Amino acid sequence: MPVNASSQTIPVYGNYHGYYSKRPFTRDPRLTLLPTEFFVGKRVLDVGCNEGWVTCEIGQFRGARQVIGVDIDDTLIRAAWRRRRTVWSLQSPEGVNISEESCLPPKRQRLEGDTSTMDNSVHSYFPASCEHSYGSLPIPDRGCGAFPHNVTFRTTDWVKVKTPEDNNQYDIILGFSVSKWIHLNNKDEGLKEFFYRVHQCLKIGGVFVLEPQPWDSYSKARRMSETLKENAKHLQLRPDGFGELLEELGFSHGQRLGITGDGGFRRPVDLYLKQR
Repeated sequence: MPVNASSQTIPVYGNYHGYYSKRPFTRDPRLTLLPTEFFVGKRVLDVGCNEGWVTCEIGQFRGARQVIGVDIDDTLIRAAWRRRRTVWSLQSPEGVNISEESCLPPKRQRLEGDTSTMDNSVHSYFPASCEHSYGSLPIPDRGCGAFPHNVTFRTTDWVKVKTPEDNNQYDIILGFSVSKWIHLNNKDEGLKEFFYRVHQCLKIGGVFVLEPQPWDSYSKARRMSETLKENAKHLQLRPDGFGELLEELGFSHGQRLGITGDGGFRRPVDLYLKQR
């Protein structure tokens, strides 16, 4: 069931507030592991979107047709809507959304933390002080194909609750930094249900991009509550076995795209193709 941060001070769902102040970026390094045109024209679901930074980046810079961000925490979702307004207000008036016609061939991605002149001039065309002083710019009615109209958010426990957006299958589903929290809160059965939901909601040929947290990170997380501590005692599945579960559902053998991040955020990113 969705939670309200005002009554949930400990982030037992991984619903950290200010998460991106701990993991700052101009372009999310996990997305740089994917080809430039990967999202162009695609319908994307971002599970556990937090404050919507990745969701907005895909909608604004990656040419996605539609991006839906879902999170269990309503306060984070409200922050995600604010993030959408903020990045809209700061971008160049010409906009930066990639279209299928204008998408260039993939180029070598820049190193983590590095940004291009185009990114700086377009993404931060207006200084942040403008929004602080005068508020967000109004979002015009330009149709659903361009940012920010192609980005929406919803508060939901997606593992357990089907949403209206799920009625049309997705091209891509992202599971960045969520598997551990789903596992600890819902045990092995809940994680299997998550993978099953992903499989059911993807088109044939659709892609699941997963950033699994390593098993050794569960030890600290389970100490957040007695429920997590008790649930952890019964876990049999391990992150290095997630690929086998996904293959049984009908996904391809996982492709390791790479490893990004520093310290506790240094994790692999894997890609699975729905084959059947």
